[in-house]
Amino acid sequence: MSEITEIIDALEKKVQKLFATIDDLEHKNRALQQQLQLSVEEIQQHKTAMETVIKDFEALKMTNALLGSDEFKRDTKLKINALIREIDYCIAQLAD
Repeated sequence: MSEITEIIDALEKKVQKLFATIDDLEHKNRALQQQLQLSVEEIQQHKTAMETVIKDFEALKMTNALLGSDEFKRDTKLKINALIREIDYCIAQLAD
């Protein structure tokens, strides 16, 4: 009977170690999920900032073209022409 008791004690210790390992892994998993969420939020903030910088850059390009900068005149003319086409389309839709 002492052999069975020893086997049971050994199994109990192994089960306790397994439960401790599971608890540790669950804790690490929660920490990693929190870290992932923070990283996702940080990436979103960087994307938003980047979009703002791109919009500001486009506005600056257009301003420079309107002020006489030769570098961006072609782009500005193309954008103005596109806007005129959109306005013409809207007017045509209203006339129908």
